[in-house]
Amino acid sequence: MNKKVSLITTGGTIASREIEKGLLRSGAISGKELAALCQLPEEIEVNVIDVFQLPSMHIGFDEMLKLREAIETELADPSVDGVVVTHGTDTLEETAYFLDLTIENDRTIVVTGSQRSPDDVGTDVYSNLRNSIYVSVDRTLAGVGTVVVFNERIYSARYVKKVHSSNLQGFDSFGHGYLGIIDNDVVSVYQKPITHEVLEVAEELPRVDIVKCHSGQDGYIIDMLAAGRTKGIVLEAAGRGQVSPHMVEAIERAVQKGIAVVLATSAEEGRVYPSYGYPGSAHDLMQKGVLLGSDYDSKKARLKLAVLLSRRSEVGADAFVKQG
Repeated sequence: MNKKVSLITTGGTIASREIEKGLLRSGAISGKELAALCQLPEEIEVNVIDVFQLPSMHIGFDEMLKLREAIETELADPSVDGVVVTHGTDTLEETAYFLDLTIENDRTIVVTGSQRSPDDVGTDVYSNLRNSIYVSVDRTLAGVGTVVVFNERIYSARYVKKVHSSNLQGFDSFGHGYLGIIDNDVVSVYQKPITHEVLEVAEELPRVDIVKCHSGQDGYIIDMLAAGRTKGIVLEAAGRGQVSPHMVEAIERAVQKGIAVVLATSAEEGRVYPSYGYPGSAHDLMQKGVLLGSDYDSKKARLKLAVLLSRRSEVGADAFVKQG
């Protein structure tokens, strides 16, 4: 029996064309044009849906919600075996995790893109797209949620990151590895997450900002954000979750104002933890009402905090407990 896949396109390098020597226009190719260029599997029926044609840095909360709605519409059809989303690579990890966090379905959603345009020598467009289609219908990954397929590897959306600006091996999951590979159209899965967290999301997401922390930093940015429209702040701190002591008073003021503040680490591996007792440490900030963000990186923590805040005014201290 033939499988059926919904291919949802959003633009990005994978759908780009050269407008002059060395410059690309992202999203210049429609989904149907892109599908026609690829040697798609004959035994799999592919239905193409163009949602938008944008560079990925032009995709924000509103576009993520629209994409989620399009996917939910496709999954409402029981004959659809899987969904593939093409996306620009710069924010691919963010959109993939948002979908993973907000869509509950046994069928697999695959997000993919490319580092090179369809016309480039050695392009990865066709292999990434073809491999993604095979992964989307492979029942070994049933219940895993959203995954990212890139350069013949399958990654969990929760931990995947863009790790190279241009190389074909553009994504990785530090400390966690990949879930499996695709070799000559054969999908091999070696590991799977033991849990899949799904949260309800409202029709509108609140503003959540990220502050990257550095040595000697003061609280100016925190105060500025607290005086604006932000509902949450993610602090990308050092190591176990340390910030400059000159930031602490401003952070405390933000918390007292009702702004949710989450502490994440800039380290590639490991989690924030109350290991030290000095001003600006994770322990000190936790005592002042800051939430510990476990091993979430700042971008993923921002998305999760926004989803949580979209449904309620307060977020519990255990909101970022490590998920498998």
